[in-house]
Amino acid sequence: MELSITAYLIVAVVIFAIGTIGVLTSRNIIMLFMSVELMLNAANLALIAFSLKLNFMDGHAFVFLVLTVAAAEAAVGLGMVINLYRNRETINIDRFNLLKW
Repeated sequence: MELSITAYLIVAVVIFAIGTIGVLTSRNIIMLFMSVELMLNAANLALIAFSLKLNFMDGHAFVFLVLTVAAAEAAVGLGMVINLYRNRETINIDRFNLLKW
């Protein structure tokens, strides 16, 4: 039994919506990064679904590119979170005022 592209896209939209809600409502910076990762994975799922439907393998290459960027973003973001926690002793986004003059 083969699923249609609609099922994949519905799952991708639901995951993307969960990630968007997480980005908009999160006060914890780690939860913010996790929500961004959810949004990237939803985009990956949509790319794979269209790639399989159109029988065109470029979508797989884009997914590898997005996964590479997501891994770099997670590594750099986690380093920034550790540095901010050491300086401010909190990971609450509302408490950061580092960019203010």
